[in-house]
Amino acid sequence: MKKKLLFVACLLTGLLFINAGLNKFFNYLPVPKEMPEASLKLFTAMMQISWLMPLVGIAEIAGGLLFIIPRYRALGTLILTPVMAGILLTQISTDPGGWFMPALMALVMAWSVIEQRRQYLYLIGR
Repeated sequence: MKKKLLFVACLLTGLLFINAGLNKFFNYLPVPKEMPEASLKLFTAMMQISWLMPLVGIAEIAGGLLFIIPRYRALGTLILTPVMAGILLTQISTDPGGWFMPALMALVMAWSVIEQRRQYLYLIGR
């Protein structure tokens, strides 16, 4: 039961990352009308760096796909961790009221790391 619950949580989290990554290329999600000014300034500045959003989008799509597949979940987590850290820090610093969904996604990623901790031991040589 625990493995099935983890799979469903990882599937939903992976799909959210894939959706966010695809949106970076196709811009199909509307921008919220009532976005905080700090968020708007930050996103405008990030859009000025022409290679940043495609790079983050590729990382989100690739990491999301790998995060869904149990065999490659550890690799997907490694790809998505810096992206998730950026999402959390951006959300907390610019719009503290909208931290719930990114925090929930980070918890799913942390649960995945805990469940697959033996796979990460190879990275540190044990």
